[in-house]
Amino acid sequence: MGMGRGAGPKALGLFKILTVFLCTFHTAFSSSCRIMKCNSEFWSTASNSHHNTGAEDSVEVCTALRTYAHCTRRTARFCRGDLAYHSAVHGIDDLMSQHNCSKEGPTSQPRVRTPPPWDSQERSDSPEICHYEKNFHRHSATPNYTHCGLFGDPHLRTFTDTFQTCKIQGAWPLIDNNYLNVQVTNTPVHPGSTATATSKITIIFKNFQECVDQKVYQAEMDELPAAFVDGSKNGGDKSGANSLKIIEKVAGQHIEIQAKYIGTTIVVRQVGRYLTFAVRMPEEVVNAVEDKENQGLYLCLQGCPQNQQIDFRTFHSQTSETGSRRHGTGSSVSSFTPQMAGAKCKEKLPVEDLYFQSCVFDLLTTGDVNFTLAAYYAFEDVKSLHSNKDKLHLYERKMDIGSGSATPKSGLGMTMFLVVFVYLFQCCTVLP
Repeated sequence: MGMGRGAGPKALGLFKILTVFLCTFHTAFSSSCRIMKCNSEFWSTASNSHHNTGAEDSVEVCTALRTYAHCTRRTARFCRGDLAYHSAVHGIDDLMSQHNCSKEGPTSQPRVRTPPPWDSQERSDSPEICHYEKNFHRHSATPNYTHCGLFGDPHLRTFTDTFQTCKIQGAWPLIDNNYLNVQVTNTPVHPGSTATATSKITIIFKNFQECVDQKVYQAEMDELPAAFVDGSKNGGDKSGANSLKIIEKVAGQHIEIQAKYIGTTIVVRQVGRYLTFAVRMPEEVVNAVEDKENQGLYLCLQGCPQNQQIDFRTFHSQTSETGSRRHGTGSSVSSFTPQMAGAKCKEKLPVEDLYFQSCVFDLLTTGDVNFTLAAYYAFEDVKSLHSNKDKLHLYERKMDIGSGSATPKSGLGMTMFLVVFVYLFQCCTVLP
């Protein structure tokens, strides 16, 4: 960069802006590339060293840079072609040169940036606009909250309480409104299988008035951070920054993001290898889009496209007629029998609703017992986030052939229908 040692802090700032910018577009790359974790850990450490001066500051910066470089080397083979990765590598070299850092020397364990004591709870001078419920009550009654969740192979519950099982391999938008974007990436459960589960979740909170700066959160398989990609845990430096915060419930397994300025709570979990997502959001925020007529796909609101949905009632007849099959090869067929799967799911989900049925379906198609817990925690999140306690359980509906009207199936009848369907489907997957 040719700016000398005196430009070090400024260069660090510019490098940080570039890093966050690139991380925003990082979602298209392989979930195996861990460059965002390296970036987050480095800036958490660098932020803590800004209070020092002179030689002490130089030593800490060099230690942080060597740790950063070591982290990038560990993930190098997974990051070929990743712009954020290559920019980080070049940025590290430039900063080490500016600070006269040796490549050999001590490294440090990454430290999580913690707010000062006076910032541990919402600031007393936080603008009222940064507290959605307080601001909302000035104009009307209590807001109507809605819920959306995604879990398992994958199963989607929309804001309108529609329940779908979908294919959706690759990257898909869950939420896209004026305040935030949520994108999920689903990958095959087994090599060669078209059964998928969520391996990456990216959440972008957009800049909002005096409340929050733009913040990006990203979770991947085996990486559920308790901080945004820049290492922070709140909405930035604005007066209402603590109206957005991340709370770690269980390290590496369960985080909660509270966005009070839009009345929204998000829960992200890692269950087994894969991720689950749940959100509680006011209807006003759900529908806050610039151009409703030309709005793009938004799974939590619109559901999965018709050609991506799996209908329990018709799928078996379709596979019998066309010989097509969805869930992979014989090598990935579950060892569970319908009876075993039903008994296993009953341990956690005693009510034979769609969560129970999803659990049975996932066990029979993947053989992974962690999908039992995914369905269980998805329902636990419904209980804590859904505003209508009468709508916690959802049941499959069938068409009455005589009248053409939709009527609920009995729990036992629907369960038997499901296990027979999936059992026959499994037989199909092992046929040539």
